[in-house]
Amino acid sequence: MSGMIGFINLHKTTGMTSHDCVYRVRKILKLKRVGHGGTLDPAASGVLCIAVGGATRLLSFLPNTKVYQALIRLGVVTTTDDLDGDTISQQPPKELTLEKVEPHLEKFVGRITQIPPAYSAISVDGVRLYEKARKGEVVEVPARQVDIYSIEILEWLPSEYPELRVKITCGGGTYIRSIARDLGELLGVGATLAGLIRLESGGFSGSESLTLEELTRQVQEGGFSLIPPETALRHLGKVTLSEIEAVRFCQGQKVISRQEVEAQSNSILVYSEKGFLGIGESEDLFLVPKIVLPP
Repeated sequence: MSGMIGFINLHKTTGMTSHDCVYRVRKILKLKRVGHGGTLDPAASGVLCIAVGGATRLLSFLPNTKVYQALIRLGVVTTTDDLDGDTISQQPPKELTLEKVEPHLEKFVGRITQIPPAYSAISVDGVRLYEKARKGEVVEVPARQVDIYSIEILEWLPSEYPELRVKITCGGGTYIRSIARDLGELLGVGATLAGLIRLESGGFSGSESLTLEELTRQVQEGGFSLIPPETALRHLGKVTLSEIEAVRFCQGQKVISRQEVEAQSNSILVYSEKGFLGIGESEDLFLVPKIVLPP
């Protein structure tokens, strides 16, 4: 399967790391060059975008919006901000109702400052935060700005420790565990993430995702095909170069842009009559090569 280039809309199951999924895909396709677009915690399931071959260089150009379904348990605080961690405190939040919770959700919508969990894959001084936390080190987690586009209430589950199910649409780099933790702090009762499903990521939808078992079966039966780069990156503009222009582009030279392009970003898909060449960026009257892929 050498020479393959494209994406896989993979459904990650709970208990697996994103790296586990990449390793399994390498084995199934018998390829080394495989990567993923956006880490998904082991306890979470859902869409994990997998890039194959030269498509690993295109991951940063995928749409940045992600959609999650989250289950937040109120009255419980853990070391990891989800149920995988040790319990720090738990106290039934008496008389807590959805009506009391709902106004606080609005405070998380927009561009907000968020402190990621201490147990996360963020690197500080070249060391992953979860490695520091596991050693018992006091970790000062750097705050970051993230974009939350909407939070929709799906279900309120009253019990001794009530749970709230929500649908969250956000930008990349957002930690849903942090939203759960911070909501609990605002309410004064504590909270942790009890379940997480990624419904959409990188422009891919969970309704169309493949499990590793389905991927294996398709490969064995000869019915597997990658999602082409031009399909995954259809939100970008597109130009088709002449044969001479294509040669110059592939040599890393900028070419005069003779076509007007309607696009959501400055990045443009570049084609010749023979197929997909890579990605360029519009610069004044020129098209400048940014990613050039072998034919």
